[in-house]
Amino acid sequence: MDTNKNTKQNDLKLMNWALKFASSAGLVGILCCVAPAVLFMFGLMGGAYAISFADFFYNSDGSVGLSGWILRGLAAAIGVFGVYRFNVKQNQCSIDPKRKKKNLILLTAIIMILGLSVFLSLENLSAWYFDTYVVPAQQLELKMSN
Repeated sequence: MDTNKNTKQNDLKLMNWALKFASSAGLVGILCCVAPAVLFMFGLMGGAYAISFADFFYNSDGSVGLSGWILRGLAAAIGVFGVYRFNVKQNQCSIDPKRKKKNLILLTAIIMILGLSVFLSLENLSAWYFDTYVVPAQQLELKMSN
């Protein structure tokens, strides 16, 4: 009965670890679009500046620029670091090698799937927010300046 409790507790730690690193990686990967949307949402920047901020990470044709790829690379590095740290922490304990391998594979899959899910969800949400609120504010600001 005590081993069942330890198993559930270890599974919970694994899931918490995966959620922490997956959400961090997903957020860092899409920071180029989320940051200006949040700053605009709180009134800390105008529409024109928010679009200018986001455009820094994209090429003129709309494809991802070097800065955007750097953020995505940093997101991947966060995910890899999470798996590495979990593996180091797991190797400090003396548990079954098959269980260690299963935990590592499970953690890697969860971080990849959840990290990508967070990234894509925030990408769609920020695109909707920009189209609905930021672009009209930018057009109004540009009309008022002319």
